[in-house]
Amino acid sequence: MNKKDLAKYIDHTALKSTTNKVEIEKLCSEAKQYNFMSVCINPCFVKLCKKLLEGTEVKVCTVVGFPLGCNKSETKAFEAQKAMEDGATELDMVINVGKIKDNDWAYVENDIRQVVEVAKKGNALIKVILETCLLTNEEKVKACETVKKAGANFVKTSTGFSTGGATVEDIALMRKTVGENFGVKASGGIRDYGKAIEMINAGATRIGASAGIAIVEGAKVEGEGY
Repeated sequence: MNKKDLAKYIDHTALKSTTNKVEIEKLCSEAKQYNFMSVCINPCFVKLCKKLLEGTEVKVCTVVGFPLGCNKSETKAFEAQKAMEDGATELDMVINVGKIKDNDWAYVENDIRQVVEVAKKGNALIKVILETCLLTNEEKVKACETVKKAGANFVKTSTGFSTGGATVEDIALMRKTVGENFGVKASGGIRDYGKAIEMINAGATRIGASAGIAIVEGAKVEGEGY
């Protein structure tokens, strides 16, 4: 895959609690240079990124209920609304893992749906983070089915802040469950071209990574560049 095509898979990410304005400015500059699909940042930086990326194709993505997913549904919906008002067009929300463990799928579906309903008003795309490292395969399948039923656009593996990240096996399982025409985002621990291509070959349509530049620069295709 050439660099330019690969770049459109990348959500260029900076979600650490220590991330500051200078780092966000650098992230956006890199995203513009490489024409990544989006920057994925914490909500307090949405307005800044919107301003810095004005006039480019790079989208502004932020997180909701991050990183634990245990906020009340109303709080998640409020976060989503405020993020869109600030300029976000993609929202990565964290599923409520505890409610999955309780087998309370009605709660899980309603939790997602409340954010989806807010997002639809602003034409924002919703990705739901499953935190796959904490789930059984059966729970992963049920979670994917619930995300689709609730009206979201993507399933996503990980926050990057739990006990594990994306695996090829999980991406393949998620793709099999959601079908061909639904988004699958691999995130967590993807730091080079080879790993990114493994995820794409397994069914990922988006890659979340702080190592977006290393991933793209690993594409050894003559004549490609920026």
